[in-house]
Amino acid sequence: MTGGAGDGTVAQIVAAVNAGESTAEAGVARALDAIAADNGVGGELNAFVSTDRAASLRAAADVDRSAPLAGVPVAIKDNIATPFLTTSCGSRVLEGYISPFEATVARRLREAGAVLIGKTTMDEFAMGSSTENSAFGPARNPHDRSRVPGGSSGGSAVAVAAGICPIALGSETGGSVRQPAAFCGVVGVKPTYGRVSRFGLVAFASSLDNVGVFGRTVDDAARALEVIAGHDGANDATSVAAAVPAMRTGAQDLRGTVIGLPAEYFPPTLDPSVRDACNRAVDALRARGAEIRDVSLPHTEYAVPAYYVIAPAECSANLARFDGVRYGMRIDGDGLRAMYDATRSRGFGPEVTRRVLLGTYVLSAGYYDAYYVKAMQVRSLIRHDFSAVFASGVHALFTPTTPTPAFRFGEMSDPYEMYLSDIFTVTANLAELPAMSVPIGRVRGLPVGGQLISPKFDEPGMFRVAYSLEVELGAEAHR
Repeated sequence: MTGGAGDGTVAQIVAAVNAGESTAEAGVARALDAIAADNGVGGELNAFVSTDRAASLRAAADVDRSAPLAGVPVAIKDNIATPFLTTSCGSRVLEGYISPFEATVARRLREAGAVLIGKTTMDEFAMGSSTENSAFGPARNPHDRSRVPGGSSGGSAVAVAAGICPIALGSETGGSVRQPAAFCGVVGVKPTYGRVSRFGLVAFASSLDNVGVFGRTVDDAARALEVIAGHDGANDATSVAAAVPAMRTGAQDLRGTVIGLPAEYFPPTLDPSVRDACNRAVDALRARGAEIRDVSLPHTEYAVPAYYVIAPAECSANLARFDGVRYGMRIDGDGLRAMYDATRSRGFGPEVTRRVLLGTYVLSAGYYDAYYVKAMQVRSLIRHDFSAVFASGVHALFTPTTPTPAFRFGEMSDPYEMYLSDIFTVTANLAELPAMSVPIGRVRGLPVGGQLISPKFDEPGMFRVAYSLEVELGAEAHR
């Protein structure tokens, strides 16, 4: 791995800057040097698609040393709008595009003293689970460069796992923060839908999209989420007007906490080594005093089919704006229709094209009721499953984050196989619940993650379990 400013935790970096033992400029310069070494565009890890050294160092020079994230270098996924770096969404159709406005989450990080060091590699328009769908080449897993880092927020996960920065932002529609976090051995958090503003996040599927955070540690992720969370009613109608609680709960005794193990997430086909790692994690929770209870979420088997109807349907509507008329790529043709066809055919990659076509089909006359309406009904059943389990006295659920460790490049050439890699993560998006992945060990030398899912807006309870699990597992989580 390549070390950078992210070798320290958020707390350590902030303490050093506050005490005058280090400067924001020095930490940001180290992070930028690490990117330039082999992590930028065309580099071996290819975690970043754009940087601006001068702008980042100017921002670092202006940091308020008393700010909560003073001097912390942060990477941001390339579908989150920033006014001085490209927002290309990993697509040729937006190559070189600079947003005229700033995403709420980016502004909140900046106002808290964090310094943006670059935009990260992603699957095109967040559609993928490996970053192999990026128009600018895939990011590579720092633990084994022959393997994917996960997706679609793979570059952000790599930036944290490689020690370039302690926190990064990604986006989640069906697991695009938690899955790469598990593959890269870092912490990844998807908040409750509405907890974090989506203003400035380029939409994929609006009822499923979330901005999420990566951290080297649970505490890093908690500090980042505390900063970006909060109501943003002027810009995002789905932003919830709820107070932001403290996420930094620290490790605690879990006596009185009931952790549910959903049978559907531990099928006979689960990789035996992943199951063993999960069993060790459950033993660690039990050692902290948690009560472990077997539970059932009976409609889980329908989650992936429902997700791959709903998400493409919403994507086909959201991506209609990329037509060559107002911004982005434009390929002229013989008339307006020919210009649309040429721009979208050459601008979109095969996975985006596949999902737009699928989404248009399920929304078309004669198929809307048969597919989209039915998928939304299934979504309601999945939500009810979670509500019933939490109403029974369960405080959080524990599951594997992914069915396997990171796979090799090209190994998932069948789109259906790739879609199934989201089998444990899409349910939280469909149910709008907070969920996170924490490292729980290694399988064949590769990191694996355990997933925690909590009731809506109970991120503090989820973090309390995560802190305790991290402390109890200790080196076991990274062995």
